[in-house]
Amino acid sequence: MAPTIVVSSDTKENLRKFGEKGETFDQIIRRLMEDACWRKADARWNIILEDEEFTPLADL
Repeated sequence: MAPTIVVSSDTKENLRKFGEKGETFDQIIRRLMEDACWRKADARWNIILEDEEFTPLADL
């Protein structure tokens, strides 16, 4: 049996709004976490490209 996670009614409703037809809460949360990881990685790469020394592989 899967563990229960307690969230407020508002949070549950907001999660439902993020969901697509037929998607479980687990699927919604996993998709949101994956999207957040990609956004975090993208933000980090943007900082590297803008502020740090960067040598393209072709120049090595």
